[in-house]
Order: sequence, then C-alpha cells, then structure tokens
Amino acid sequence: MPVPPARLKRLQWRCRRGTRELDALLGGWLQDHGASMDEAHFATFDALLERQDPELWDWLMGNAEPPRADWREIVDEIRLRAGFAP
Repeated sequence: MPVPPARLKRLQWRCRRGTRELDALLGGWLQDHGASMDEAHFATFDALLERQDPELWDWLMGNAEPPRADWREIVDEIRLRAGFAP
C-alpha cells in the first residue's frame, strides 16, 4: 500500500537540508521512489533523514558507509542515480 500523500509531503520537506547538493540528491531519489514506497521503505528513509547532514554527505560521497543495510541500499540507489556509483 502506498504512503499517503500527506506523509509523502512531510518527507519531501525533510529532504530540504539547506544545501542544494543534499536537497537534490535526497529529493531527487524521493521523487523517483516516493509514489511506489511501502510503509517499511518509508520508515527506512524517514530514519535515514534523522542523521546529520555531514554524515549523510559522507555516505553519499562514498567517504563512509551507513551502519544499517537498509540505509546502504538507499544510499547506493542515490549514488547510482547521481552517477557516483562505480
């Protein structure tokens, strides 16, 4: 079952991090996947967005790896979408 539109808008707002780069990476991924997200995927992305910007940036740039496998999957998808993945 897809995530209700109001909850999806909340995630869209949370993707606005204050830097264009993070906004584009996170918001772009959400734009591509938001409509098809189930509750589990929503919860995973929501939890990922709880992390601090420098930590997210390091993960997305490949300088560090997220501690959770489900976060790594999303980070890898974002990196691939942005052309960063090998």
